[in-house]
This record gives sequence, C-alpha cells and structure tokens, in this order.
Amino acid sequence: MSDLPRAYAEHLARDRRHSPHTVRAYEATAVRLCGFLQAHWGEAIDQAALARVTTADLRAFLAARRGEGIGNASAARELSAVRGFLDHVTGAGTTPRLKGPRVAKGVPRPISPAEAIALAEDVSEDPDEPWIGARDFAVLLLLYGAGLRVAEALGLTGAALPLGATLVVTGKRDKTRIVPLLPQVQAAIDAYVALCPYGTARDAAVFRGAKGGPLSPRMVRRAVQRARVRLQLPDRTTPHALRHSFATHLLGRGADLRALQELLGHASLSSTQIYTQVDAAHLLDVYRNAHPRA
Repeated sequence: MSDLPRAYAEHLARDRRHSPHTVRAYEATAVRLCGFLQAHWGEAIDQAALARVTTADLRAFLAARRGEGIGNASAARELSAVRGFLDHVTGAGTTPRLKGPRVAKGVPRPISPAEAIALAEDVSEDPDEPWIGARDFAVLLLLYGAGLRVAEALGLTGAALPLGATLVVTGKRDKTRIVPLLPQVQAAIDAYVALCPYGTARDAAVFRGAKGGPLSPRMVRRAVQRARVRLQLPDRTTPHALRHSFATHLLGRGADLRALQELLGHASLSSTQIYTQVDAAHLLDVYRNAHPRA
C-alpha cells in the first residue's frame, strides 16, 4: 500500500514540480485513502483495487474525513488530491466524478501602506543583533515592495547579488519571473548584506538564521506576530498580507491586471482578479463612510 502513495509523491515533485508542502499533503491524502479502502473493503490495496473505486467509495471516504472534523475547504483539497492520485495510478480520466463541496472564495485582506512600513520598522528594532534587525527589515520590505511570497524571498541566493533595478524570482513549480526593485528595497537588502556575518556565497541563502543556516519562514511569521501585537494591528497582519497589500495598492493606483498577474507570478488571471474585489470593497467602504446619505 505504501508504494503507490510514495510513487505519486515522486511524480508530483519530479514531473509536476509541486512544492514540498503540496507533495507532503497530497501523499498524506493518498495514504489516508488507501488505509480507508483497506478497512472498508477488508483487502490489500493495489493498482487493480484502486481501479475499482466508485463514486460511492469516494463519498464514503469524504464522509469519514468529515467525521474527523474537516471543513469544506479541506474536503475540497482532499478530493482534488484523491482525484490526482487515482488518475495517476489508474490512468487519467478514469476516476469517478464526484462534485466537491462549495468553497467560498476568501477575499485577501491587505493592510495600509503606513501599517506595512510601521510593521517592518518595528520588527527591525526588536532583535538585539543589528544584522538580524536589518535582515528582518529587508525581508518585509521585499514582501511588500516587490510582492514576493515568503518562500520566494527566503529562496534567494547569493547569485542574485549584487542587486540591480530588477530581480529574477523563482516561484511555484520553478517558474521564474522578473520583478522591479524599488530603491528603498534595494538599499535595505544592501544594508543587511553589509552587516551579515556569514557572507554571500553564490549557492547560499541570502537571508540567514542566527546560526548561519537559511532563515526559516516560521521565524519571519513569529517576528511579525510579535510586532503585530505591539502595534495593535489586526490578526490579518501576516507576512503574506504584505504581498496582498502590494497587489491591492498597485491595482488601486491603476495598475493593469495582466501586468499585475506577471508581477505576482500567477499562472491564471483568475487568481489575480480577486484583487478587483478587494478594490471594489475598499471603494464601497469609502462611500459608506463619506457619503451623507450612505
């Protein structure tokens, strides 16, 4: 039973170039499905057994997962992983179709430009080591000023140095894109590099942890959480909210949706279009607060 989920995970990593997090999650779903079917049918699960899976079997699996407390969004992801696993094992297009639960699309919740800068400044003042403060300031400015994902920022290596007016970013599925660098962002990174005690080898991470290894996303989230409490900012103030803010503020200033898609590295325009909802919601809030008859 364990060979099939492992082979699926290797396929996702090698052929589909999914992130390690996605690969782990999808493999875990495949393992759960095989375990459920083994208990459900009372027999070993192999390729031939998976070819017999019916819509009723999938519905029973999702019902069991629902009984474990997962919500609509998790159930939809689980079903997507199951479909991919079965298609991989038995042949694309042979998996029974089952309509997934409806998932309401969440609208990104940006923070204001003043809040973004205050957050970066507060985070930079917290550490005892000046180079760590400069590092955290540079990371957050990069997220807000260039719209990078946290993993993209922390994945930068010394090969990106010295910085120029643009930066080549490797995003999801190893897709690369070019983003412009504001002078303030470039200056913040340069200041950090000058203070960093670990050097800038071409194959090493630019942003280092206290002991010299690559900086962990968990440390970035923890620093932002502490600053958020000190500044009394809302819970939505996370590292990823800085990327949302980058997109929303550009769109609000008249940025073209296609150009924004390129800057964010979205594979589909539909992923970028959600920011039009954010901008419309902001305009409605302004109207309600300012119009005398609103």
